[in-house]
Amino acid sequence: MISRRILRIKTLQVLYAFYKSPDSGINKAEKELFHSINKAYELYHYLILLLLEIVDYANSRLEIARQKNIPSAEDLNPNTRFVDNKVIQQFRISTELNGFLHNTKLSWVNHPELIKKLYNNIRQSDYYITYMSNSGDSYEDDKEVLYKICSEEIAKSEDLYAILEEQSIYWNDEFEFILGIIIKSIKGFKEKDRENIRLFPLFKNEDDVDFVKRLFRKTILHKDEYLELIKQFTQNWEIERIAFMDILILQMAITEIIEFKSIPTKVSFNEYLEIAKFYSTNKSSVFINGVLDKIIKHLKDTEKIQKQGRGLVGE
Repeated sequence: MISRRILRIKTLQVLYAFYKSPDSGINKAEKELFHSINKAYELYHYLILLLLEIVDYANSRLEIARQKNIPSAEDLNPNTRFVDNKVIQQFRISTELNGFLHNTKLSWVNHPELIKKLYNNIRQSDYYITYMSNSGDSYEDDKEVLYKICSEEIAKSEDLYAILEEQSIYWNDEFEFILGIIIKSIKGFKEKDRENIRLFPLFKNEDDVDFVKRLFRKTILHKDEYLELIKQFTQNWEIERIAFMDILILQMAITEIIEFKSIPTKVSFNEYLEIAKFYSTNKSSVFINGVLDKIIKHLKDTEKIQKQGRGLVGE
């Protein structure tokens, strides 16, 4: 589930903390890295739970209406399409989801005002009104309304951002990505799946586990060697005046390009340029682009880059 870009970013963050904290050992820092990755997976389940809480709140409003002293015909026979949403029902009986929530004790119980506000925003939206007025009982429509809730309400909720930021420092950078993964999960569901819907695993495969471990440790192992390489191609710069984050991004990029023979050089190059745009200034990304381009040419000329796999040999 966690993309390679998120793995790179989390490695960058932990490496930065590792070098800035003189008391931190490699094993301790690696443990922190995997804790950070696990927190992203926790957020995935936490936001799914938020969808369930919103529907629970909607159902509670229907129950309150039924209990009026003089209920109207609409109160007694409400439109239950939203609370009966078939995708939500699949989440409720999901063995995977319930097992994770049971073990982690995740809960929105302390944030009733957020649930209420999100529901009221949903209820007033055009997409919700259209969904509730449709006479059909389409599983695809049940999916579609959840996509809209994720992209139109949850993604844009400043209150939610504040709550997540308060609860965990690890959730600042991957909120939008995790929300996208939830939408992707729902798109993959089938009505016949019932409780057997497949949530995304933490890692796509063991290769990703190996990737993040090796990237982290090899960057540390070759720190001095790659710093000298960077100095070689920044002769017009005083290395002490280059932003530490820029140096670290370059060291990680060099590590990946040399160590991971199945990853195309162009992929690694582009990934670290994108990361630089987010974690450095515009000038830094231009600087990294120029320096890394020269380093890659040098590594190819000296045959330090040895790629393997279909279409990669001699790239």
